[in-house]
Amino acid sequence: MDDLLIHTITVFMGFFAIMNPIANVPIFLGLTADLDQPTTRAVALRSLLLAFGIIVVFSVAGKVVMELFSISMPAFRMTGGLLVLFIGFKMLQGDRSTVHHLEEGDHQKCREAALGIAVSPLAMPILAGPGTIATAMNFSARGGVFEMLITIVAFALLCGITYWLFVHGKRFVTFIGVGALGVITRMMGLILAVIGMQMLIEGVHGAFRLQG
Repeated sequence: MDDLLIHTITVFMGFFAIMNPIANVPIFLGLTADLDQPTTRAVALRSLLLAFGIIVVFSVAGKVVMELFSISMPAFRMTGGLLVLFIGFKMLQGDRSTVHHLEEGDHQKCREAALGIAVSPLAMPILAGPGTIATAMNFSARGGVFEMLITIVAFALLCGITYWLFVHGKRFVTFIGVGALGVITRMMGLILAVIGMQMLIEGVHGAFRLQG
């Protein structure tokens, strides 16, 4: 029993360190700054449900999926790194997403564009990136079905915590003001760009190791 408890705590802390929900809150705020509360909640819920679904798939059949599509982890890291680098660069320049370029009266299109943020870059690769997927695959492969279930439940708990942090992050925006949020958005853009570059470097390094 003690071994299972230690394993559960290890899995949860491993996911927490990789996904880092606290550090992702400012990124989420920067991407959803001008959205109303219901849309913000919808974006948070959709992104976390998608991330959870991705982790469940890779926890259950990660190696099969990678082999089926002939995808290597270095290629996965490089692609994710390029995407995060591009999003971070746009945030660093102060560019606003397509959500904000739509006319205010076109509420339906604005909401659809906003929900697109939940898919990319939030669900993939920020929340369920290569590191998170690799962690899920490693933890699930350590034992049998019970260890795999522990991995899935631990990530579900982390998703619940992350949702609470995302939804209540709007109070932080109200407290610091729009101007300060713009500064934070650019700072998070820089951090995202660095994270993307690091992912790209790790992917290239891993590719060279495979070739060697």
